[in-house]
Amino acid sequence: FRMAKDVWGEEGAVDAKAAHEKSMIFPIGKSNDAYAQYFIGRSYLAPLSASQIGIFNVTFEPGCRNNWHIHHAAQGGGQILICVAGVGYYQECKPAQQLHPGDVVNIPAGVKHWHGAAPNSWFSHLAIEVPGEKTGNEWLEPVDELQYGKITGAETE
Repeated sequence: FRMAKDVWGEEGAVDAKAAHEKSMIFPIGKSNDAYAQYFIGRSYLAPLSASQIGIFNVTFEPGCRNNWHIHHAAQGGGQILICVAGVGYYQECKPAQQLHPGDVVNIPAGVKHWHGAAPNSWFSHLAIEVPGEKTGNEWLEPVDELQYGKITGAETE
């Protein structure tokens, strides 16, 4: 029974991922292994543009989110998120906001924040690196299960 459950569970996840990818015009990309240490859950990365301005399609499996982090810059910098598929969340130093396709989030340099998928939805956004001088990311603590559950309404006992 456990083996059948595992097989059907994996197949369902593959089907959900394929359905999510069909719902948008950008590719999901490859597993985001280079940054996996800064995520809870699995994410995928598809570079769309690396010249002039970095633009990446970032896809989160249900429940996946990145750690709190800050985009630093001596001048300019920051990040813009353009939501393209699914349901996600973004939070900085105020209550989290739910994100849907078409939503845009402007994140100035120096703002501590996190973003990721809702517990029951795949989520994709375009991440646009705002040009700046002496830019870099500082990765901080994870958004733990209790905190995430309170934010998303998916609290577990």
